Parts: sequence; structure tokens; C-alpha cells
Amino acid sequence: MAFGFFSGELLLLCAVACALRDSKNTWQQSSRLPQVPTEVECKAHSLFLSVDIPASGREPRFEAIDATGAYPVTESYGAQCGYTYSVQPMLGRVDLRASYFSCHTGNQNDEVFTFMFGVFVMDESGKESFFNVSKTCSVPPLSPRVVTCEENYMEVSVRTDLPTAGSIKEDFSAALAVAQSSAVEAWQVMLQQEGQQSEVMSIEDAATLGYFIMVTPGRLVFRTTFGQRHASVKMVDGGAAEVIQATVFFRRNWMVVMVDLVAACSLDKGSFDGYRLHWRTPPVRTPLVVGPSLRREYIGMGVDGEVVDERAVKDRGYYVTVGEETVGSSISSAAGSGIRKHNVVRQMATPPVPRPPFSVNRESVRGYTVTVGKETVGSSISAAERGIQKGVVTKHDVVRQMATPPVPRPPFSVNQTTLEERVFQVFLGNIPSDVELVSVELNGQEISVSTAAQMGYSITRVSEGKDTFAYIIRVPFDDQFVVKQYTSAGFEYSLEIKWTLNIRPQMEAYYHYSSVSALIVDALPPVFDSMCTDSGISFMKDHQQYDYLWDIAIGSYTLTPQLASERGYILTNDSTTLKLAVPLFTIGYVYEDITLQQFYGTFELLARNAKTLEIEQSSAKRCLFQTTELLVCSTEGVMSVVADITKVVPSADPARTTLLDINCRPQETDETTVLFSFGLNTCGTRFQIDQQYVTYENEIIFHEMYSTDSRPVITRDAAYRMTMRCIYPVRDTESLFVDRKFRAETPGIGQIKDPVKVPPQMLKPMQTVTKPSFWGSVARKPAEHARVGQWSAPLDKYAQ
Repeated sequence: MAFGFFSGELLLLCAVACALRDSKNTWQQSSRLPQVPTEVECKAHSLFLSVDIPASGREPRFEAIDATGAYPVTESYGAQCGYTYSVQPMLGRVDLRASYFSCHTGNQNDEVFTFMFGVFVMDESGKESFFNVSKTCSVPPLSPRVVTCEENYMEVSVRTDLPTAGSIKEDFSAALAVAQSSAVEAWQVMLQQEGQQSEVMSIEDAATLGYFIMVTPGRLVFRTTFGQRHASVKMVDGGAAEVIQATVFFRRNWMVVMVDLVAACSLDKGSFDGYRLHWRTPPVRTPLVVGPSLRREYIGMGVDGEVVDERAVKDRGYYVTVGEETVGSSISSAAGSGIRKHNVVRQMATPPVPRPPFSVNRESVRGYTVTVGKETVGSSISAAERGIQKGVVTKHDVVRQMATPPVPRPPFSVNQTTLEERVFQVFLGNIPSDVELVSVELNGQEISVSTAAQMGYSITRVSEGKDTFAYIIRVPFDDQFVVKQYTSAGFEYSLEIKWTLNIRPQMEAYYHYSSVSALIVDALPPVFDSMCTDSGISFMKDHQQYDYLWDIAIGSYTLTPQLASERGYILTNDSTTLKLAVPLFTIGYVYEDITLQQFYGTFELLARNAKTLEIEQSSAKRCLFQTTELLVCSTEGVMSVVADITKVVPSADPARTTLLDINCRPQETDETTVLFSFGLNTCGTRFQIDQQYVTYENEIIFHEMYSTDSRPVITRDAAYRMTMRCIYPVRDTESLFVDRKFRAETPGIGQIKDPVKVPPQMLKPMQTVTKPSFWGSVARKPAEHARVGQWSAPLDKYAQ
């Protein structure tokens, strides 16, 4: 029923005093004031008071305070007086929402409201203390009629100073005074239920049944709980709404004053589709309005009790739809307006094998408001629509606290490893913003994030979205904790990662497991095809996918274009094939089985692990070459020389040549050439040492034969001498002076004074020796070798 009147066109309003249970208690200030975080805020339609739950875990309790005393806010008393007590476990606090028309609130012309509460908290020892909280709220003028749907009660307030009667305020106040004195029986409440006969009773009887009426300076307020006997439930487009119709009237002299107090609230509990929270309410219909003259003024939506404009609704991800039968509103769970809390859920498989725990997200939205020809305001989601009928604005305020069911937020991992980098890269995604990584376990070895950084592991946190992050870890294949296994298909690397994550602030741990492996298919060290030529040895190989895993080396030197150029190699490297031609007598050859006719030359290419530098494959080629002239200084300390002495003395007999020790004769001779092969500590070999090199020297001596009248004579004066030297770095021959046994890491450099083929050996350039004296396959007549110190006696003198 809308505003109605009798007796001509005169409309009068009246109110009846609130009939409530007497809950007065004596209030005294506590001697101890607890330090409890508290927030107090004036919202559009109520006061919000939030208090943190203390360490004891006991929920705070409240008392409403006015000049008459203190009144505990219990569940039943709160519904009677306009208080809503709401526990927020995800935030660890409790909220108290107080209507501006609550029982013990100071009211100045329905514009300024004053609240005072006592807050009681209990510490861990069981002792209770309390402190008081006060707040004054100034609000803009309210609509003539406001319907409020709270979680535990329905409330209707109607303005009583309508302009149709100039003396209405005085008459209303007078009527209230009468009602509060002896003429209470003149006040009646009529409760109407669709399809049932109306029931009329006194306001005292109505209060006994749970219907409470109070008057303010300018409004009449009706409040009741849900599920009353006189309420009816209507289904609208699949949604239920509870309606209560009450009319307050009284007789004064010849007039009957009537006030319609009708409330209609949606019973929709809300729903969650996995992404958005939804709530529906019927639009303003009968009995809130009568007739087709309703004009909808606006629809709005907001958060935490504040309705925002259409642009803000869109920007924040809210959504309002208006139909003929329902008004729907929703908000995305990612909109950031709700309260999120993560917990750990542990599941068991069958048979009972523990599964990895994972995080679940539970989002709570405190307050949901929709207004259709009404305005809705809530503590977290608010939607509002205002309607006008015959110049009277009606607002409908709805408060709904909704929470999603537990929504699994399991992390996931992605293997982002690239074989070329030889580094495991693992991506761990879907990590909420209130979760942090505290440690990783690599194949059973647990390492904290800070320690991992000190050990050189890369762990980075990257943003995935508005409130989600990811972690990326990089672990090299050759790391100490990576398992390596050689199979017939190649090298297999594997890594098991256990991620330990903590949910803040409760620091609740949960885990995720990642298993990654990498198989380097056909990742075998490269092997070269080789071929002997008249001028040297040639090597060739086709490029493979995993060639980057190895370096090609000659001894301890990596094969590069620069090295090839310096040593005289011929290197060809295109997109498909690597070719290397190694001319005879260039650096890197090893010579064996030398005779006057032939000798063997061996050249070796090494495949070296690019990371560890370990030798994993050798490609060596041994070829037979024809002997001309040469000088070889081996690592075993053997000097081998083939020389044609007839180039200097055409008539010389090679068989009559010796070394410095005349007892050391050629191993092999022919008509022109001699072959000597001897140890550096034999045959009268001399040595010289300076700071960098050891030089060994011997001579090939040709002894002439002279004839006399009596008999032929062989003179000891040599007609021909050819000086031969082998030069070694000191650092390669240190063991010589310890045990008198020659050992060198690299072959020596040969030097002779006559044109003889000289095989150059591997040796770094030496500062104290002129380069032309040591490098080259054929010795030239060099400048005299710089000497430091004096020649020693032959080494064989000291031979054991």
C-alpha cells in the first residue's frame, strides 16, 4: 500500500515509540586500554566499525552506549536495533555495521548522527579489557522513502514532513506524545499478507512478534528480521524476494492517520561462475510502488558502501544488467575490490599417497548493493538505482557479503630450456601476490633463495597479471646438482626441482614439483675424416647440430682462423663442412720411425668439452712420408737428424761421420746422407740454460783420411762440422734437474746451421730468442743464439 489518506485530501503521518527489550547495563571504563587496530568510517547509509581479532583468537564484542547506559550488541538485539555483527576471518577482524537509525544513536534532524560503542577484547591470559569508540557522521538529506536490506534485518524509513500539511510536524509530535502516554491503544499496526486476512494489533504486540517501530525527528522507522510469520516470499524470474507489508495508523479526534511501511528484499545468496560474483534482485514492484507511473532515475554500483558513476563502474569491472523482472549485478574476482585469502589444501590419493599441497584462493565481497527505483549500498559491492513515483523518490539499499567457494590456484611449471644454451630454464607460474618463494631443492639439495643467488643461480620474479606472479630459475647442465648420464642416444641431463612457497602473513608453506630433462641427441664428440697427401694430412667433417658443445684443439690451442693463419694451416669452414689441410713440417706433427728412406708423421685434432675443457675425442692420422732432410727434437729428449753432408764436401764419406763423442756413429748411411738419433744426455751433447730456455747442442763431424808414404792416416781434425740444437722452454723441463731424466711437455725447436729440413714444433714465441732462429721447417743460417752463462760438461758424464 502506498501513502494513503482519509477524510478529504488531508494526509497526516504519525509514529509510535520503539518497544524494545530493556538491555541496559552499567558501563564503566577499563583501567587497561588494549592496543587493538580499529577503523571507523561513515558510509552512505551506515557506520562501519572494524576491529582486529586479538592474538588470543577470541572475537571482540560490542556494547552500544548512550546517556542511559550500555547495551550489549547480541545477535537478537542487533537485529532489533539496527546493528549487524560480521566476522571477517580472511582479514582477521570483525565488522560492526550500525544503521543511522539504530537504537542508541544520537540524531540531529536526521542529518548528524553520533555513535558510541564499547569494544571488549580478551587477551591470551583470559583477561578482558575494553575501550570506547565514538564517531559523528554528517550525511546528505535522505530520500523520502528508503528501504534497507541488511544481512540480519529489513528496515524502512519514511519521511514525515511532507509539504501537504503545514502543521504535520506538530501533529506528528503530538501524536507521538499521546502514544507514549496513556493513549497507546490508539496506535495500531496492520500486517498484511497476500492471500491472507490482514491482522491488526497494538505496537506492543507487534514488538513482541519482532516488528519494531521508532520515530526520529523527521522520519518513521520500521524494522524486522527475516522469516517472519507475516512475510511472504515471491518468485521473480527464478529469484526469491521476501516482502513484509505493515501499515501504522491511529485515530486522533476526527482524523485517521495512516503510514505505509513496506519492505521487499531479495533472498538471492549470490553465485560464482568461476570468474565473477553475481547477485540478482527484483526491480521495484508492487507493493513498494503502485501504478505504472514509476520512472527509473538511475542505476549505479559501487564498493564498500559507496555508489560510483557509470564510468567508474566500467573501469572497475563491475557489471549491471536491468531486465523487466530482475536487476543483475556482478563483479569480477580479479577486480581488486574484494578480500582475498589463500590457504593450503592437502589432498590424499587412493591408496593414501600424499599429493603435493597447493594454494586455494577464497575471495569475499563484503556488501553487495543494487538499487532499482531504489538505491543499494554495501560494504564491498554496491549497486544503486533510484526511482521516482509521483514526485516521491524511493531508494532501496541492500547489503550482501558474499564469498566464493575455495578456488584452486595450483601453480604450474613450464620447461623453457633451450639446448643451445645448455641451461635448464624452468618457469613456475600462477603464484598469487601474497605468496613468496623461500627455497628450491635441486635433486635433493635444498637451497634458500638468498643462498642460491650467492651460488650464482638465477632466480627472478616476473609479473603475470594484476595479482599473479611467476618465478624463473636457470640451472646450467654442468651444474654440480644436475644428474648426467651417457646413453646410446647421447647425453641426458635431468633435474628435479622442489619449490617451497610461503603464504603471507601466516607463512603457511606449500610445494610444487618440477621435473625436467634434456637429451642431447647424437651429441657425440666430432670425429674427422682424414687423408694422407704428398704434402701433408687433410681433415674434414660435416657440421652437426650440437657442434657448439665442443671446441676443436691442437694440443692446448683452440683451432681458430687466426691460429691456422699463424701456423700455415689451410682452414676452410662453410655452412656445411669444416676442412683443414696441414702441410708437412708445420707445428703439431709428431715424427716416428725415421729412416733414410721414410718416416711417419702423425697429426692429431682434439674434441674438447667447451665448458669443462676435458678432452672427449681424438682424431689422429698417421702417414708415411719420404725422407729428405730433417731435424726432430722429441718430448722424450731424443734428437733425430737426417743430413746430406755431400752438399758441403762432395767427396765426403758419410760412414766416417760422428758426433762430438766419436763413439757415436750414424745409425744409417748411404752414399750422401747420414741418420743420427741420440738422447740429449748422450754423445757429448752440451747444454746451456737461461731464464726461459734450455738449449742442447751437438755436432756432426766428418773426419778426413790422409795417405803418407808408409800408411793412410785418419786425422782427428774435422774437415766438416754441422751444429745441431734442440731448444726447450725451462718450464717444460723442470724435472730434468731433479731425477736426471728428460721429460718435456712439448717437442723442442730444432736449429742447424746448414740447409736441412727441420720440423718445427709446438712452442710459444720466446722473447730472448730471435723468431727466425726457431721457427720454420728448414733451418737457415741464423744469427748466433744469445747465450747466458757457460757451456757445461757433457750430460753423459753425470749419467747414472
